[in-house]
Amino acid sequence: MSTEPTPHNLPMQLTSFVGRTAELGALTEALLAGRLVSVVGPGGCGKTRLAAEVARQRRDRWPDGVWWVDLATTGDPAVVPELVAAATGMLLTADLGGISALARQLDDRRMLVCLDNCEHVLGVAAEVVVELARSCPGVTVLATSREPLGVAGETVWRVPSLNGDDAIALFTERAGPDTDEDASQDASQAASRAAVHTACIRLDGIPLAIELAAAWSGTLSPAEILQGLDDRFSLLVRGPRGVAARHQTLAASMAWSHDLLAESDRVLFRRLAVFHGGFTLQAARGVCATDPLDGTAVLAGLRRLVDKSLLVADTRGAVSRYRMLETIHQYAAARLEFSGETAATSDRHLDTYLTYTDEATPLLARDKDAWRAVVDAELENLRAAVEWGLSVDDPARGRRLTAALPWLWHLGGRGHEGIALLRRAIDQGAGERTELQARLLNGLALVADTARPDGDGLEYDAAQSALEIATEVGDASSACLARLLSAVGSFFGDFDAAWSLAETAQLQARQAGEEFVVDGATALMGIICHLRDDHDAATRLLREAVDGLARRGDRGVASTALGFLASSLLYTGDLTGAREYALDGVRMARPLSDYHRIGSASGVLATVELAADRLDAAQAALDPVIRLVEGVDPTPFVPGLTRAMGLLRLRSGDPIGAINWFAREANWVGPVVDAPLPPQTLTGLAAALHAAGADADAAAVCDRALAVAQQIGMPRVVAEALEQSALLADPIRADTLHHEALALRADHGLWLSCIDSLEALAVLAAGAESFAESARLLAACDRARERQGCPRPVRELLSDRLRKELGDDAYAAARAEGDALELAAAVDYARRSRGRRGRPSSGWGSLTPTERSVVGLAAEGLNNPEIGSRLFMSRSTVKTHLSHVYAKLGVTNRTELATVAAANRAND
Repeated sequence: MSTEPTPHNLPMQLTSFVGRTAELGALTEALLAGRLVSVVGPGGCGKTRLAAEVARQRRDRWPDGVWWVDLATTGDPAVVPELVAAATGMLLTADLGGISALARQLDDRRMLVCLDNCEHVLGVAAEVVVELARSCPGVTVLATSREPLGVAGETVWRVPSLNGDDAIALFTERAGPDTDEDASQDASQAASRAAVHTACIRLDGIPLAIELAAAWSGTLSPAEILQGLDDRFSLLVRGPRGVAARHQTLAASMAWSHDLLAESDRVLFRRLAVFHGGFTLQAARGVCATDPLDGTAVLAGLRRLVDKSLLVADTRGAVSRYRMLETIHQYAAARLEFSGETAATSDRHLDTYLTYTDEATPLLARDKDAWRAVVDAELENLRAAVEWGLSVDDPARGRRLTAALPWLWHLGGRGHEGIALLRRAIDQGAGERTELQARLLNGLALVADTARPDGDGLEYDAAQSALEIATEVGDASSACLARLLSAVGSFFGDFDAAWSLAETAQLQARQAGEEFVVDGATALMGIICHLRDDHDAATRLLREAVDGLARRGDRGVASTALGFLASSLLYTGDLTGAREYALDGVRMARPLSDYHRIGSASGVLATVELAADRLDAAQAALDPVIRLVEGVDPTPFVPGLTRAMGLLRLRSGDPIGAINWFAREANWVGPVVDAPLPPQTLTGLAAALHAAGADADAAAVCDRALAVAQQIGMPRVVAEALEQSALLADPIRADTLHHEALALRADHGLWLSCIDSLEALAVLAAGAESFAESARLLAACDRARERQGCPRPVRELLSDRLRKELGDDAYAAARAEGDALELAAAVDYARRSRGRRGRPSSGWGSLTPTERSVVGLAAEGLNNPEIGSRLFMSRSTVKTHLSHVYAKLGVTNRTELATVAAANRAND
């Protein structure tokens, strides 16, 4: 049995858990009996604390962890899947199918997911619960909410008020040490206990109300606290009808607690309502330190608000963060609105986070990991600030903040959100020729790079507009980045143009000191060399780029460069090096929690594993991301992922599944029939169609792949298209196509696929009865596969035939000769042998002895069964020989065959 502790992220409690013994037992029983338990009750009744305590006590029941999701940190329902994903360590397509993506990733986990404070995002919380219950049999959900979720299978567990003893114990514990010097007197103690008892009764045993009241101990006596409650309760008569008494009691308690604050603390309390997802002391001072408050008053006020349980302080990190419980936050927001300060406070909030991002901006150039950590900590506040800034009459500050955040949306799977905000900001500055407009356009191009393929030219068009404006206003930094982004947006259509743009961007960036653009341009040029199959140059450039990118924490581009570097090593025959770089690419991308980068890196790793015939390892590499995207329509944009999955399905003997995966890439750019799919995807699709028996469709797809690859200059893909076409052709045509593919592969050092070409030629040689040549080639291929770590295909039938035709000694001799050949020498041998075979490739002289025997009997008028009986072969074998003969002689029927046979027999 494992002794490892169950992983969890349960909130650290700064105060002890008091009482509730019966409730703990009853809730535990309900949780062990069902997969969905909703802890329901009014605000402040102790739902969160009770649920957390039960989860803590029984966490060993769930080996995959207990994960706490605090929904109070957001008021935006769309953020709920992000919070669940972050808590459980899952990836998320934030814009596309987030809830179902979570369920796909959690379907085999045994864990407890605790959704705290569901009431203000009830609809989305219910959707999450329903999907988890439906798709994840090992996941149990414990929810807290002011009202039931209202879904099937829900066990609603209503939180009772504290009993008298527990209520008094809680008040006493939270009140702290008694500071009354006369407390030792029996009469005084009795009076105090009586006042506390009465106060708890008046507060209906609601824990938050009791804690708010107890927080005034040391400032007010128990009798004074009770007197204050009496004053507040007199207001409830005029409260809204139909509201539960406990709600009224809590509202009265909060109003009373608020009214007892000093005026400066009331001002601070309501101004803090503008924050979302928590805040720091520095941010609180930036927003709240204005008349009548200063920075010192803000610090002192925060302490007092924490003491009064109106704020929660998390002091575990290097910088303390504060937040309000949702109930209190709503009350504070109402007080802010009532004060008429909402707009002014929101403006200061925007200014504070403008300053925050301005101060963080230098980190982008030297340490993007640090920049991401700084920005991610304030994600909710930044979202709120951008929304406010773009909604006011003068959106200049909102546009400035938007221009500071493209890297936030470029990484982390938030691209669609970023594109929408950047477009708003750009549209608000339509017609401007300013540095700010150029930065926003660059930001749009940057985010589009990972959010969508260049199907509509968004990336290139935005970058070109940015380049024109930046050049016009003399902003060299924006101009060199715009050139690089223009190159990225155009390189698949025109390698030469992209190279020129990247080269110019690199030169300009060196002059401007923009190191990211220098390394990004180097990476892009390495990728172009890779696609052109100049792998020596590609590996040199990509390694150089990765060194600089990794040093600054540019993980996104670095992981992409590592993926292409791994592919270059794979194609040139270094599987060990390819796997190491592919693993480095996944490790580089993983801290980003970005399905786009992690998915692409995982696709490269899976492709390397497939080359080594490690299908299980390939599946394991792809599985986390496949769970995320499978079933989502449209398919999220993850370059290379669908291609890798298609290859895996094809290698696993599922051509229909492979076709479906290859075709998914069309979802990014249009219908599969007309879509400009990458040619390497088309060759995979052609192989799957051929395996499924759809040869006509496969041939059409091969033609498209060949045309596109030839047009843009991708020798490896041209060779793949030729190879797939050869598998659909007659032997004479196939021989020519395989040799063309082999020549391209050898000329560009594509040694791994050279083995495929040699094996195909060995099969053709055996069909042409060049048995020794076939045996030599197969032996050379076996040696090459062993050295490169590739699996040897099963071909017993062919080997048995060669041994039978050659005899054991000749077969062994031919194998020995082939085994002595290095791969390059074997390629040279195959290319020379094509012209040295004992017969031409067409005409009467190309016929093998067996084929001539078949022709002779056919010319005598024997049918296929009769020929087969005479020559001891099957009907299908006779038919195959005749089809080869027809192709070699250029005839179409037996009459023409008989004529040609008669003429050539006379000349034999």
